[in-house]
Parts: sequence; C-alpha cells; structure tokens
Amino acid sequence: MNQMFNTFSNNFPENDRSKKAVQCWHDNVNPLYHDIYRRSIEEPEAFWGELAEQLIDWDKSIENVMDDSNSPFTKWFVGGQLNACYNVLDRHILNNKGNKIALIHDSPMTNTVRRVTYNELFEKVSRLAGGLQKLGVKKGDRVVIYMPLIPEAIMAMLATVRLGAVHSVVFGGFAASELCTRIEHAEPKVIIAANCGIEPNKIIHYLDILHNALEMSKWKPHKNVIFQRANILISELDSYVDVAWEKVLDDPVECIPVEANDPLYILYTSGTTDKPKGIQRPTGGHLVTLMFTMNHIYGVQPDDVWWNASDLGWVVGHSYICYGPLLFGATSVMYEGKPDRTPDPGQYFRIIEQHKVSALFSVPTSFRVLRRTDPEIKYGRKYSLNSLRTIFIAGEHCDIETKSWIEKTFKVPVINNWWQTETGSAITATCVGLAQSLNPPPFTTGLPFCGYDSKYMTW
Repeated sequence: MNQMFNTFSNNFPENDRSKKAVQCWHDNVNPLYHDIYRRSIEEPEAFWGELAEQLIDWDKSIENVMDDSNSPFTKWFVGGQLNACYNVLDRHILNNKGNKIALIHDSPMTNTVRRVTYNELFEKVSRLAGGLQKLGVKKGDRVVIYMPLIPEAIMAMLATVRLGAVHSVVFGGFAASELCTRIEHAEPKVIIAANCGIEPNKIIHYLDILHNALEMSKWKPHKNVIFQRANILISELDSYVDVAWEKVLDDPVECIPVEANDPLYILYTSGTTDKPKGIQRPTGGHLVTLMFTMNHIYGVQPDDVWWNASDLGWVVGHSYICYGPLLFGATSVMYEGKPDRTPDPGQYFRIIEQHKVSALFSVPTSFRVLRRTDPEIKYGRKYSLNSLRTIFIAGEHCDIETKSWIEKTFKVPVINNWWQTETGSAITATCVGLAQSLNPPPFTTGLPFCGYDSKYMTW
C-alpha cells in the first residue's frame, strides 16, 4: 500500500506543499480502512466469503468462494445460487419492511411526484414477471428495456431477473440505429418499452424509434411490451408485435435461482473511445459488492433517502439508482428532469428539501450547469439543505473551481470517486463508512477500494 502511494507521490505533478498535503492525508487515514483493505488483498477468499454470507441471501450455499484456475477470469462464489430480485424485494417484505418507501419518482417534466413502497414494487414486479413468463421468457433469456427514468423501468429490470433472465437497458431516447445495434447483439426474447419520454419542450416518441429499429434489425423479438404514459401521450400499438403493459400483468411468480456467475445484465459502454462494448455482469459478486459499498463507501443508513441523479441507461444508474439502494433497503430518488430548465435551477435544492435527501450522487457537469445558470443561488437559497450530509461526484474530471462552488453552496463535503462501466462500482474512493476524512486533497479520487490491488503507472 505504501509502496503504491510512494510511486504516485514521487511523481506528483504539483509543488512540494501539495505533495506533503497528500502524504499527510494518506498517513492519517483511519487505520480501519487500511486493515480492511489489506485483508481484502491478502485474504480475498476469507474476506469476500464472509461478506457474501453476511450481506446476501442464498438459495444454495457457496461451495468455493474463489476459483482462479482460469486466471484472470476468476469465478466467485462457485456453487452458490441466488436471485437478485429476492434480495432486492422479497427479503425486505419478509422482514416487515414492505410499507417503507422504495422509490420516489419526482418529475417536474410532468409535474408529478410518485412514491412506491416495497410492497407495491414487489406486487408489480412479481405480476410483470408472471406475464413475461407467459410470453415465453425463461432463465437465461435476454430482455431489452427501452424506457425513460420511471419506476416501471426498475419494475422491468427486476421482473426480468426474477425469472433468471438477463436485462439489457438501452438509454432512453437513443436513435433507432443505436437501439438496433444493441437489439441485434443481445437477441432479446422480449423488448419492454415506454411509448414516450419527455424532454424540455418536446416529447420523444420511443415507440416510433423502437419500430424503426426493428425494421432495420435482423433480430426480431417475440413481443414488445409497451407501457403507455397516459398522462403524456397514448400511442397506437401494432397488434402484431406490441402488447400493452396492463394486459401482460399476470399471476405473481416466485423467484428462480441462478448460479452466482450467471449474468445479471448486459450493459453497453458509452463508446467514447471506440464502438460500444457489451459488459456482462455476474450476479453474485456484483450484489455482494453493491451491498458492501452502500454503507462502506457512501455511508448510507437503512432509513436514508439516497439520490443518484443519473439514468438507468448508464452503469451508475444500474448500480446506485436500482440495485445498491434497494438491496440495502433504503429509499432511492428517481429524478426525471434537468439541473435547470425544468423549470428552473432550483430543482436540485427543492428535491433535497422536499424528500429529505441524505446523500446525493451526480456528475460535475450538473453542478457546472447550476453554477452557470444561477451563480448567486437565487432559485435555490429558499430551500433547506439540513438533511444533506454528503455529495458524491464521479464520471468525469471535476475542476477545483466547481468543487469549491459545490462545497460553498451546499455546505457539505464533496467526495470524488473513480470507476467505469467495466467495474460496476468504485475502483478508488474516500470511504465515508470507514471513517475516512471527508476533507481529502482537492484532486484526489480517494484510495483503492477493497479488492483493487491498484498500481499507478508513469511513462
């Protein structure tokens, strides 16, 4: 650990004062972090095996925590069987937490706020799973989901994995050609889509985009399940391929266990540096990691309201709008809007006050927009931010001016972390739940998280 840090610090591109500040911060990190991190590297089988047993409910016990016989393609929790939907929903119901709010959907675009309890989510998901089963979806099948940021998108994800099938969420509003590429690659048995999405001053006709994509596609799904957003638009369905969401809902079905290394989902990289690549995420290891990170990285408690201001079409939305907070039994906010223009730059502040948000996770660009459109906080200053403890940022570089503005404006620590689609969670982070200092050096993205034997390379 010290050797890794020294390799970095000796090449630190700032002055001696900056270098000494970083060294001081590193040396004063709570020993709890160092102890836990060191164990994750030196004793990975014991470390992750214990967490898997403590954090996740298994249908069949793990036989071998770590199989690295085909290194570097290590398999985790071999022999263990589980279901992601059970861990996200059923176990909370069985623990008498069904009346707790699971999702808050806040949509200034439609001027609505909707709260969904764990009981309601469980009922809708299990009935949708029953309907998908009637349409022929079974364990191992793929289901493409093309929806805006609405609770039904999470229902579609969880109904899919309840059957042991694999979802592939496509960012809502992607052009027909992009959607076609992903359909041809995933070869879904069924596609679940909304009829439309909404942007400032315009409606996005998802159903038309989907039909255009299928005209181009060599792969044809068995059916399209269409959720009509009746408060915005009613679309005409193609009776040959489309079936209404309400007509699909059927008798509830139980969860179907899958092997720990069976895929949970397929998600495509952004394609920033090359063509998008499909990332296939194994179920067991991912659920253990997300459950662990909710408290240990982000400091979330079960009664907290957690807001990740991303989209389900990206990895951060999968991990920390859907799976992470719901595994943990927290409340997850889904915000269908923009930092500004929906209708003004005060919406982030309003949501924090109205829903008593404890922790916010967003990209630096969102705050740059707020700073540019309302630098004096004329819209936001009327709202109370007393519930907010921390803000987390990731996804891109955050310049010091933006970070300082966020800290001054929201009056909470701003914590940066680094990860990517391929990892599904943080590679480096400042771990709130491990009592790390919430005032790290300005440009740091934290120290390596458990399991990442990180090295800094110079050339």
